[in-house]
Amino acid sequence: MSAKFGPAGNCDSFSKVHRSSLDAPQWIADFGLDCYEYQCGKGVHVGKDTAMKIGERARAAGISLSIHAPYFINLANPSHESRMKNNGYILASCAVADWMGASRVVIHTGALMGRSRQEALDTAKQNLTALLDFCGGAGLGHITLCPETMGKINQLGDFEEVLALCALDERLVPCIDFGHLYARSLGADDGLEAFRRMLDRMEEVLGPSRVSTFHSHFSHIEFTPKGGEKCHRTFRDSGGYGPDWAPLAGEIARRGWSPTFICESAGTQAEDALSMKQIYFTALKKERERP
Repeated sequence: MSAKFGPAGNCDSFSKVHRSSLDAPQWIADFGLDCYEYQCGKGVHVGKDTAMKIGERARAAGISLSIHAPYFINLANPSHESRMKNNGYILASCAVADWMGASRVVIHTGALMGRSRQEALDTAKQNLTALLDFCGGAGLGHITLCPETMGKINQLGDFEEVLALCALDERLVPCIDFGHLYARSLGADDGLEAFRRMLDRMEEVLGPSRVSTFHSHFSHIEFTPKGGEKCHRTFRDSGGYGPDWAPLAGEIARRGWSPTFICESAGTQAEDALSMKQIYFTALKKERERP
């Protein structure tokens, strides 16, 4: 097995030619990619018939699918009303995943809301545990939930917090957004040493089986010194934006892991995902040729 690569949503070059996401799976396959993350970030607005058709076309094209749940989910909100809304948003996302045949739903962890990081994390743990039971009771317990590392410093969801959430249950797999971690660390989480440290820590907390197929988002990110993430960039943008993909690609190849990498570049996510795939397979070839 090897890593998979694909875009988050529809890139500009696709949208110039096609109006419907029904055409995305075959277009992505023809482009040379392996997977597609369908975006429900602004709400779950896709119907069952359309979702099933996308799934059918993805299977025919050999494209694996994941779903990004609404951005406004906040697992760290302590109010009962918010928890019920979150459960509804995530259940709706899991239903779409089930209709499409997608195996994973990426979820945001939330905001601190003026509390300490530990208080927010404790709330998120309680809500996420209850959420797993809620999804299971609705017959959707087979959908893997992927808490995502977040890019703004005042958000819940740094590297260790996401690992702590995923350690709650085997049904949880981290979505490690290396661009977000780069931004919230103000550029420190970059380069081979940093990537090795993070991958080692993931394996220590979650075990080799789960971590070897982790979910990931990757893009270059512009950040501000006080807030962290400002905006997503493309590989073509000048300005020295990071993180650097090549050392991470080499380390994934060296370990023989097979994660899913979803590229979130601003408008060029398919083109940049293909560049990522090419760099990775060059590294993988070198590893396989080692005596």
